[in-house]
Formats: sequence, structure tokens, C-alpha cells
Amino acid sequence: MLKLRRFILLSTSIKSTFLITGFLFSIASFAQDGHALFTANCASCHKVDKKLVGPALAGVESRWPSRDKIHAWVHNSTKVIQSNDPYAVSLFNENNKTQMTAFPQLSDKDIDAILDYVKSEAGKASTTASVAAGGTTETSEDNSDKTLLFGILTLILAIVAFTLLYINANLKKMADDKEGVPAHEPIPFWRNKSYIIIFTLVLFLIGGYFITEGAVGLGRQQKYEPRQPIFFSHKVHPGINQINCQYCHIGVYQGKQATIPSVNICMNCHMAINEYKGEKLVNADGKEINGTAEIQKLYKYAGFEPGKPWDASKAKPIEWVRIHNLPDHVYFNHAQHVNAGRVQCQTCHGEVTSYNEMFQFAPLSMGWCLNCHRTTKVQFDNNGFYSMYEKYKEDIKNHRMDSVTVKDIGGAECQKCHY
Repeated sequence: MLKLRRFILLSTSIKSTFLITGFLFSIASFAQDGHALFTANCASCHKVDKKLVGPALAGVESRWPSRDKIHAWVHNSTKVIQSNDPYAVSLFNENNKTQMTAFPQLSDKDIDAILDYVKSEAGKASTTASVAAGGTTETSEDNSDKTLLFGILTLILAIVAFTLLYINANLKKMADDKEGVPAHEPIPFWRNKSYIIIFTLVLFLIGGYFITEGAVGLGRQQKYEPRQPIFFSHKVHPGINQINCQYCHIGVYQGKQATIPSVNICMNCHMAINEYKGEKLVNADGKEINGTAEIQKLYKYAGFEPGKPWDASKAKPIEWVRIHNLPDHVYFNHAQHVNAGRVQCQTCHGEVTSYNEMFQFAPLSMGWCLNCHRTTKVQFDNNGFYSMYEKYKEDIKNHRMDSVTVKDIGGAECQKCHY
């Protein structure tokens, strides 16, 4: 009887251990869902604390009467606008009558997870702001990703579970000895075949997971931010000085490549501008940069001496380090996206006008591109590129469909992007 009670107690402890582990993992998964969904669907156009392509999302729930309205807006903003909802119409007008991409594939639960994530991030931002303003509050580490913490907890609980099993075997032996029942000496856990098999399987699964993750991410360079031969600040050039992107990247509207500006283009301005007098420049490491010294580096490449006529034939190309680099089997055309599709630069490159140093903003993975193709609406109005799609124009005119996505015109077909 005593042995039976011990067995039940130990079995209950082990079951509780694994139930707690499963519960903790479910909490971790739920906590990260909002962040993952936001990154995959919203981050290309929205930030939590500031305007990007679309408005900042902090406080979004206070601007709508209910979450149901937000659900409807995310699923199909056109229908909400057509219902003459006052806030929806004002939001549409404030953003130059640019309609938000529809996300019919997101469930209400997905949208709620994104809203919860936005709320938590907005709370962190307000806490940081209050500290910067002189407020007294405790600081805590960003706990949006608890994978490591839950991994450690799982390891600890697994050790506890194996220890309990080992104790159970010893208790069983002691009970058998007391009752005079012949029993074998417990096998040490490092020689127990069952334990060895379980450990091997766990190791195989963990190793397989990390190998798969590494293989899937092979070649991806999101957040890649190399040091360049000359410190070039997009914040200063297209940001503060309002230089149009096309002035430097001359191929973006006409060709496959956006092209990197030549020394000649740089010198169009810098033959006259030989000293930097703007706001302080800081690189990604927090080191202050001397803007005037960087202009002098440009002069060395150009073979230019201030006060003397410039012989452009002496110029050498600047050895810029390439940041965005798709695989050779992927076809991407800037003109098709920017000119025909009218995709904003920020959609793929982020808020470039705030960057002191350029980095890769988006993952540029196949899944990321396909998701954009599935949800991005084609702009037919005054767009001669799509004149061949008369059927869709008739369907929209007769209200058989309210919009056409890139997927509808073949944007999800393999041969569109792969040779």
C-alpha cells in the first residue's frame, strides 16, 4: 500500500512537471505571436511610436470605438470607408487617400494579438520617455522574446523529472527489500537504455531544429549594416536636405537596378560643399563622425583639390559594400515595383530618412515577398502598365470585386520571380 502511494505521488509530480512545462511554453508562444504577426504584416508600413508609411499605432484602440471596428478595418478598409465611418474617412483623407492593404487572412484572434503587442510596446516607450524626462521608475529588460528563459526552465524541469524517476526506482527497491521481494539493483541513469534513447531523440530534435533554422535563413541579411569606405548619412541627404531618391539612384524608375550613385553625382554638390556644418553624426557604434573629414575622403576618390579645376577622368569608383543582395535565381525589377506598382521605398527599405547608416530593413525572404504580393492592391488608376487587364477593370466597375492584388495578376507564380 505504501509503495502504491509513493508511486502515485511520484507519477503525479512528474505529470505536473510536464503540464507546467507545456503551460509555460503556451504562454511564451502567445506572448510572441503578436510580435511575429506585427513583423510579418505591419512593420513594413507602421511603427508603434512614430509615423512611417502609415500612422503610428500607439494608442490605436483609443481612436476606434471598439476592437470589432479595427477588425473590420484590417480585413477590408475599403468597406469601412464606404460605410462613411467618420474616423475611417478622416484617416483615409489624412494619409493622402491611400488605402490600407487588406488582410483577410488574419483572424480576429491574430489582430487582437497584434493589438496586445502594440499596447505593450507603447507602454515600454512611455516608460522610457518618463525616465528620460527625469521620472523615477524601475527599468526592466525587454522580455518580448523569452525563448532562452523558457529553454532554461525546460532543461531544469527535465532534470527534475529524471531525478524523480531515479528516486522512484530506488524507493521501489527499498520497498521490495523490506517486503522480501527479490529486486535487481537500479541501473545508473547513464547506463539505462531508455534514458539514453530519450536523450538521443531530444538531442536529435534540438539539433534538427537549429540546422533547419540555419538552412532556411542561409544568405539572409536582415539588419546587415556594414562599414562603408565613406560615412554616408541618408538622414542628412534625403532627410534634412530633402534630396530626391531618384537624383542619386537614377535607375529606380527605369531599370532593374536602382544603381549606386557615381562619384560624378556626388561631386555635383560637393564641389561647392566642402565642409559639414550640420547636426552631430554618430555611427552604429555610437562613435561621433567628422563630416568634413568624410567629404575629404570623397575628394581623394574624385581626385579633386578645392580651388582647382576638376578633371573627372582622374576619379576612381568608390568601393561601396553592397547591402541588399538577392540570390542569383531571383529576379527583381525596381522599375516594375516603384514605377508600375507604385510601391513606396519605405515598404522595403524602412524609414531611410532617419538612418545615419544604411542597413537591410526587411528580410527579403520568399515568404515576405509572397505575403506582400498576396495583400498589396494593384493601382489601376492612370496606370498604363495594367491596361491589358480589362476584365479586372470591368469587374471593379460593376462591383464584382473591390480591388485586385498582385497575386491576382500572377504575382504568386513561380516563373514571375525565378528564372
